[in-house]
Amino acid sequence: MTGQPSDDGGLIAQGIDTTKPSVARVYDYFLGGKDNYESDRELYRQIMKIAPEAPEWARVNRSWLGRMVGWLAGAAGVERFVDAGSGLPTAQNTHQIAQAQNRSASVVYIDRDPSVAAHGRALLLDNDRTHFAAADLTRPDDVLADPAVKAILSEGRPVALVMALMLHYVEDLDDARAILRQYVDALPPGSYLAISHACNPRDGGAIDQMATELTEKVKAAFPTLTFRTVEEIGSLFAGLELLDPGVVRLAEWHAPGAEASAEDEQLADARDVIYGGVARKV
Repeated sequence: MTGQPSDDGGLIAQGIDTTKPSVARVYDYFLGGKDNYESDRELYRQIMKIAPEAPEWARVNRSWLGRMVGWLAGAAGVERFVDAGSGLPTAQNTHQIAQAQNRSASVVYIDRDPSVAAHGRALLLDNDRTHFAAADLTRPDDVLADPAVKAILSEGRPVALVMALMLHYVEDLDDARAILRQYVDALPPGSYLAISHACNPRDGGAIDQMATELTEKVKAAFPTLTFRTVEEIGSLFAGLELLDPGVVRLAEWHAPGAEASAEDEQLADARDVIYGGVARKV
């Protein structure tokens, strides 16, 4: 990786603007990572004033990712994964989870953030079954044309498409549905779609007020951030077989045929606004 010294004493990879917060770097800071800058930490502090439990949302999302990918690569027998909007590398990334279940599992990461590209490519140098595509997931034509993505889809075997905490950055619900439809149409039969998404019940209650205040606070940095109702999140799975337990708080999600553990249930805090689900293309 090439770059120049930053004010934080680290390297700034070419093309990274450290004066503006990044979704990937703020999320990294929530998880206790070090790949962030003062602009990211300042936004973190603003978020914490409104939702001090926000770091827990990030940890619950990572826990869900582990359970979900582990089940798909194990019991469900999926060997091909596309992680769209993957974010910065952390412990137990999608390829590590999947390959722990099946050493032959292949993973393609997709992200447009220059910070992610710089770190992602370096991380994957020693893993020939894991690839990174620098592309914008909201442009399916570009993503589907990437050689690594084309290769994984051309085999005709089931693929798991993972979109964790990304679709709430697509402001218009119809646009989000259209983007997903293009991806789903390209997936072979038997494939899966996994989504986690910020939720606002819009019922006038405390969660509604907190979610509304939070989106207003970060609007300057993330103008398209849109919390959706459970029903709206569920509509993103249109045309697919939504697996039990449906669209639920991530801590309440469990593999089909299993039950949520006592530990997971304890994490299902009433102020947790991150929901998700998994569906299958029949």
